[in-house]
Amino acid sequence: MMESKSFWKSGHKPTLFGAFMYFDISFMIWGMLGPLAVVIALDYPMTPLEKANLVALPILGGSILRLVLGFMSDYIGPKLTAQIGMLVTLVPLLLGWLWVDSLSQLYVVALLLGVAGASFAAALPLAGQWYGKEHQGLAMGIAGAGNSGTVLATLFANRLATHFGSWEVVFGLAIIPIVIVFILFSIFAKNSPNRPEPKKLSQYGSLLKQKDAWVFCAFYCVTFGGFVGLCNYLTIFFNTQYGLSPVRAADITTFCVIAGSFFRPVGGYLADKIGGTRMLTFLYTGACIMLIGVSFMPPLPVVVVMLFLGMMCLGAGNGSVFQLVPQRFGNEIGLMTGIVGAAGGLGGYALPLILGQLYSSYQSYTPGFVILSLIAAASLFLVLFMQSRWRVSWLSRGNKGMAESTSLSS
Repeated sequence: MMESKSFWKSGHKPTLFGAFMYFDISFMIWGMLGPLAVVIALDYPMTPLEKANLVALPILGGSILRLVLGFMSDYIGPKLTAQIGMLVTLVPLLLGWLWVDSLSQLYVVALLLGVAGASFAAALPLAGQWYGKEHQGLAMGIAGAGNSGTVLATLFANRLATHFGSWEVVFGLAIIPIVIVFILFSIFAKNSPNRPEPKKLSQYGSLLKQKDAWVFCAFYCVTFGGFVGLCNYLTIFFNTQYGLSPVRAADITTFCVIAGSFFRPVGGYLADKIGGTRMLTFLYTGACIMLIGVSFMPPLPVVVVMLFLGMMCLGAGNGSVFQLVPQRFGNEIGLMTGIVGAAGGLGGYALPLILGQLYSSYQSYTPGFVILSLIAAASLFLVLFMQSRWRVSWLSRGNKGMAESTSLSS
């Protein structure tokens, strides 16, 4: 309780919740095409691979633009970067509402929606720079819990499309909440006075020469990539595999997404307590077991429980990874947020394509989920290998690093 109070007395609460709101509404917009894909397919018939490509393109756009917004956050500050990001997000929403008249045009809109997903690179530094290393896991977890915006997308997108008889109107309606959040965010959020000095563009290259940066990219590629990729694809999965209606498939997806969204801060908090690497060993193990279980295509109630638990592990893993990143790259957190976030986006882009391509080839989702479980297993072995090296290097520096080293050796 004393540690909880010290957290709430430190930092800047309006900025923390402003970052959460920005991240939340951006994720809602970023994930809209996931549930809407099965409705859009009624107007534009698509093959399984075309559906996968449609829901993967926003993730690809977000992966690319996170590097841009990460660099902007470092130079002009995360608050202004976030404000620019929200204004630019209005462009694909207007195009989706008033312009789209073909599948190729919809692909353009899907790619541009990536600017909403790039919000990660501004929201997390904005919140994290207000807090010390001992509270990074919880602070980053609370701000990062904005990925719960995906819940809003899966819960309401198909309902609104059905109610109004048009999926295009959903893009227009999404303009309302982002304008409201823009106003509130502009009033309450502030840049930290302890914001690091801007880094040079060449320092991106310097960071990428460090092996630890690539390891964090690999970790996040699996946790965040798995989470967001499944968020965008599960509606298609439930619609295709179990024959559910668009609204029903999105509702069940919502249930699974809730687990990943709201367990992100839990993962960060527990990582503060027992160490990020120890948490990741548990979480990758859990994700691997659940995904291999899903590959058997059990009855719907069973597969929902497995996906709920698997998404819970992936979501908590996101918080655990970003408990570790500020410890290792505290002075380069803006750059690392963009780099690691981009890697996570690439993982999310690949996941729907893996499932869509293998379903097209084998008319079964079993091979795809087997591959995803093997990827989680490989991540587990990477954590076990790296923690023994980190234990005698940077994890031993600072109070939290020492606590983690002690817990690992006990």
